[in-house]
Amino acid sequence: MPGPHRPLIDPALRRKGIFLLPNLFTTSALFAGFYAIVQAMSGRFEHAAVAIFVAMILDGLDGRVARLTKTQSPFGAEYDSLSDMVSFGVAPALVVYVWALKDLGKLGWIAAFVFCVGAALRLARFNTKLDVADKRWFQGLPSPSAAALVAGLVWVMTDYEILGRDVVWSAWALTLFAGLSMVSNLRYYSFKEINMRKSIPFVALLLIVIGFALVVYKPAQVLFLFFVGYALSGYVLAVLALARRRNARGRG
Repeated sequence: MPGPHRPLIDPALRRKGIFLLPNLFTTSALFAGFYAIVQAMSGRFEHAAVAIFVAMILDGLDGRVARLTKTQSPFGAEYDSLSDMVSFGVAPALVVYVWALKDLGKLGWIAAFVFCVGAALRLARFNTKLDVADKRWFQGLPSPSAAALVAGLVWVMTDYEILGRDVVWSAWALTLFAGLSMVSNLRYYSFKEINMRKSIPFVALLLIVIGFALVVYKPAQVLFLFFVGYALSGYVLAVLALARRRNARGRG
């Protein structure tokens, strides 16, 4: 049984230290999520929504930086998961609650809590199935995408100078949809099979350039529509799979 003076930090971890570069990206993503909460409390909802998208970009970089520099560590994985919970669970829930859902009373904070707990369960399931999951697919809507869906709505409506109370039921429905989609068994393409080192057709490069141009021209609208499409893609794939199974049974 461990004694009363057991060290709080594993001696091996103390000797090895913590890798700076990937954890710096994770800390930046965490700061962006915290900044989104602060901005929402101050009524600057466009800043809050943009901060969540910035957190998503930084979150996508920290793992890649760790792999490229061979600085992966169990500490980094745990820290990244905790950062994700703040940036893609707590922050979007609070932003959309302050922006629109608080006018609904109990229904409002219940929807925000469903989103928050959905993100927590999604991250926990992802961490426990990391070694056995099919790398091509995510099970359930990824929490960054769910956060982008909610933040995108806030950003678009703010861009058009539409107040949260004017679209309160749309915000409520979208928040519930995003929260429940995270804990669903639907499959979402992970994009992890895309190899940046392989050659691509000229048309593909042209489409990428057009996509970047559209994002620069109308960032809020284009990003929101993209994540709406991605969130719906899991349901479309489920319907197609169900149709294929029924056709197979019919032919059998």
